[in-house]
Amino acid sequence: MFEIESIFKFKDPLFLLLLLIIPFFIFYEKRFKKYANIKFSSLNIIKSVQKNKISRHKILIFLRMLCIALFIFALARPQIGKFNSEDFRNGISIILSLDTSGSMSAIDLEIDNDRVTRLDVVKKVVKEFVSKRVDDQIGLVVFGTEAYTQSPLTLDYNIINQFLDSLEIGIAGEQTAVGSSLGLAIKRLKDVPSKTKIVILLTDGRNNSGKLNPEKAADIAKNLGIKVYTVGVGTTGKIPFLQQGYFGPQIVYSLADLDEETLKMIANKTGGKYYRAKNSKELEQIYSDIDKLEKSKVKTKKYTEYNDAFYIFLIPALLILILEIILSNTIFIKIP
Repeated sequence: MFEIESIFKFKDPLFLLLLLIIPFFIFYEKRFKKYANIKFSSLNIIKSVQKNKISRHKILIFLRMLCIALFIFALARPQIGKFNSEDFRNGISIILSLDTSGSMSAIDLEIDNDRVTRLDVVKKVVKEFVSKRVDDQIGLVVFGTEAYTQSPLTLDYNIINQFLDSLEIGIAGEQTAVGSSLGLAIKRLKDVPSKTKIVILLTDGRNNSGKLNPEKAADIAKNLGIKVYTVGVGTTGKIPFLQQGYFGPQIVYSLADLDEETLKMIANKTGGKYYRAKNSKELEQIYSDIDKLEKSKVKTKKYTEYNDAFYIFLIPALLILILEIILSNTIFIKIP
């Protein structure tokens, strides 16, 4: 991003002290300069002419003083510069790793006082998080029994939002492969040149699928300098699910099975932080906090180019000098 601002300055401002001589010139003109006169038998004849003559003399003095002032401004070497600033933003690379397993169909969270699935709330909050980012590459990994790259790292946030809209419960299987999801996120980030690489891993369960152990995945992330924020979502105790029964939809309950210890371990090892969201507002606040913590660093390069602009004073000074000479020798001519 470029910003350009014009700057005016005097290269040799000490010459401006010469402006102090102008009052002495004016005093000299008034005190010592005498008008040439012709003797008349009566001054009444030229009374009105004398008034006009004095007025014209003042005009000539004004032009002379203005000319001197402009010459002094030109001597001070006025310069016009262009101040340029260019921002270099060091974008962050972010992988959003989202749980789409069967437990994300629990209806213990709300949007606008309506009970909806956990995944619906997550999709809404994550879209708001994406909308706040600037110049950051964002990718999307979804996991259940397996982990898949839903979107590679991209600056096209509209694409990310479209993929978020398309997410469904069980799209990657019914179980929860926390380790595999983190491993896939690391794979997407390890060769990216960004200085800051983070994973935001959200789940409501425990690792019960996949080939990669979460602790091993955390060790790999730590060695590669990838920070992992973990988010545990959902209420505790018995949680409600909406299921289709013989007599239509009915609510059934199941015990929550969130493995907070594993999520805390991943966050602590990688220098991230573990968050717990038991309702929609807490989840919104969590992503807002992460947004504030992980901001792109901006470096600003500033430089200024100056060009001499003495002509903006010198040219008017010369024109005024010529005007004074013409006037003093024509319509303002002094009678000897």
